[in-house]
Amino acid sequence: MSDTVTFRPKRVRLVAVPVAIGLITVFVVIAILLRNTPTGAYFELSDQVAMAMVGVLLAGGVLLLTRPRVRAQREWIEVRNLLGSTRYRWSDVRGLSFPDGAAWARLELPADEYVSVMAVQSADGARAVTAMRALRALYKDAAAYRDATTQPKS
Repeated sequence: MSDTVTFRPKRVRLVAVPVAIGLITVFVVIAILLRNTPTGAYFELSDQVAMAMVGVLLAGGVLLLTRPRVRAQREWIEVRNLLGSTRYRWSDVRGLSFPDGAAWARLELPADEYVSVMAVQSADGARAVTAMRALRALYKDAAAYRDATTQPKS
């Protein structure tokens, strides 16, 4: 069974992409106008290129916010946040929660540890509810399958 469900945040993409485009635009305009300053300072072409690159780097940082994703199957769940991605077997997961007032969901792990699931964000409203329901259904399905396979046969 390889039915994989995948969820990504929506609202953050709707905001981050235009912000990134705006940052690049602003810094390129500044770079173009940099040579014609009335301050008496003289800027080289390398200064202009560096200013444009600052805009590109800032836009890249903003676009990192669009990276989170969660994928799950009956056997595992994979959480990709801003910088890393980790796959957990459902047997290692103790639960899924969305604490009151939290920005995103989380996986509860043994020893009172948890992993934020930034792909399921409260800002997405009904989409976050749908994602949590689907993930919890997979978690329950994995637990039922695990229980059925560990029962001693008589």
